[in-house]
Formats: sequence, structure tokens, C-alpha cells
Amino acid sequence: MTAFAFPQLRAALNGISGILVTPFDEQDQLAPHKLAPIVDRAVAAGVHCLVVNGNTSEFYGLSPEEAVTMAHAATEQVGGRAPVLGGVGRDIGQACRLARESARAGASGLMVHQLPDPFVAPRGVVEYVKRVSDASGGLPVVLYLRNENIGLAAIEALCRLPGVVGIKWASPTPLLMGEAMRRTADLDLAWVCGLAEIWAPPLYAMGARGFTSGLINVKPAHSVAIHQALEAADYPRARTLIEQMRAFESLRAEEQNGCNVSVVKAALQLLGQDCGAPRPPAAWPLTDASAQELKKLLAGWPD
Repeated sequence: MTAFAFPQLRAALNGISGILVTPFDEQDQLAPHKLAPIVDRAVAAGVHCLVVNGNTSEFYGLSPEEAVTMAHAATEQVGGRAPVLGGVGRDIGQACRLARESARAGASGLMVHQLPDPFVAPRGVVEYVKRVSDASGGLPVVLYLRNENIGLAAIEALCRLPGVVGIKWASPTPLLMGEAMRRTADLDLAWVCGLAEIWAPPLYAMGARGFTSGLINVKPAHSVAIHQALEAADYPRARTLIEQMRAFESLRAEEQNGCNVSVVKAALQLLGQDCGAPRPPAAWPLTDASAQELKKLLAGWPD
């Protein structure tokens, strides 16, 4: 599979980066073939970029071998119809291996997860990203920042690494993002809202473009409509569309965000596209109240 050229990926990052689920069968084994209709629906709706091995993909619930399998399977199923980002992370050895395998699979770039290690040195993160980038053979890199604990100076240093093309800003701190953008204004970086559709308007106001989405697994056309409204600066339309999916995101945020993947997979079951249960420590099954609310939401969702 041939990866998209950099200009195409850079343009796609201003759109929707759809985070794909990882399908399992009844025995909790990978079932990559179940992803095909989800990919087809997302591509047909116009989702700009697809991400494998992201958080909605249960990245930290996958073994290293499973993550490699999904990097190849998802890229093959997309089949060159959209750029693919391969998520990488964990210890440096696994991250470098997955970077190499993502490149072999034909991914157009990497998304480097923020490290959960309790002993993260800011300059250590810079070295980590550099080694991952080198291992990929030079694939473009998107940084995934869930918080700013490493500090703005380290974030700027990361942004200035060769190969870094974008930042998935997954923190509800638009002013800090704005300062990071100011410090790197001389670079052509993609600043992407990493908090999905609901947080896209305030981050757009600070200069971000595009957003990540788990909703695309279920209702990709709705995500695309929100993106189109934001790009047209039609904020009343964007707010209306976001309100229509806010309850879905609220369900995902239950149990300290432990329902994030659970609600997506439960919705897919209700739509007749069962991708299995999420793995612990995700909350599963949904509570009776949440399951009933989700069923009502899907039944009343506007086309």
C-alpha cells in the first residue's frame, strides 16, 4: 500500500481524524474483517483521515502483536482512499517497532501517544519522539498531547523536531494552545482539536483546524456536517449539530471516561455491526439506564 504524499496528509489533518475501533470476536480475539463496513461508511461520508491504534482503538488494551496486525489490516481496508495515521506508543522498543510496521503497512504518518510513564522527563520525551520518527524512516509525526505537564518549552522543542507536522491538542486549555501556536508560528503545523466535536468550536476560535472523532464509527456523516459548518464559520449551525450529539458524548464520558469505547461499541451492536466488547478496564456492559438512553438516542438521531 502506498502512503499519501505529505501535502495530502497535511491537508487532511485540517479535517476529521477518525479514530477507528478495534473489533473483537466472541472469544475476545481480533476480528479485523469486522472493521470493513465502518471504514467504508467513514470514507463514503468524507472523513478526511483515519487513525488506527488510537485510544478509541483500545491501544493500551492490545498486545504488541495485535497492534501490528491492526496497523496492517486497517491500512489495507482503507485501501488508499484516505490517509491513515498509525498510533504508536508504550516503551521505546515497542514504539519503534510499531513505527516501522506502520510504515511497512503504508500509513501516511504516525500519531505518537503521550507517555503514561510516571517518570517522564521533558527532554526524554523529545528523545523518544526523535527515535520513533527515525525508526519509521521519516514518516510525518503528529504529537498527541493530553496535557501540558511537560511545559511549553518542551512542547516547542517537540514541534521543532524534523518530521513533526501536527499536534493533537487533547486538553481543554485553548489559551495554552494559543501560546504554543504563537511560539511556533514560523512552522506550518496542523493544530488539531483532540477533544472531538464538542470542543472544536473554542479551539477553532484559537486557530486550530479539524478535530478527532470516535463518532465517525457510528455516524460519520454527522461529524462531516459539523466540520463543514465550522469551516464555513457557520457557528450557529455547528452548535445545533453538536447539541444533537452531545448526549452521545456525555454517555461516553461516564465512569471517568471509562465508557468512551463502550458506548461506541454498544452503538455499533445496536446498528447491527457488532465489533465485540471492549476489554477491561473499560466499563462493560453499559448500565441498563445508559443502554436505554443510547437506544433512544440512536432511534431519534436525525439523518
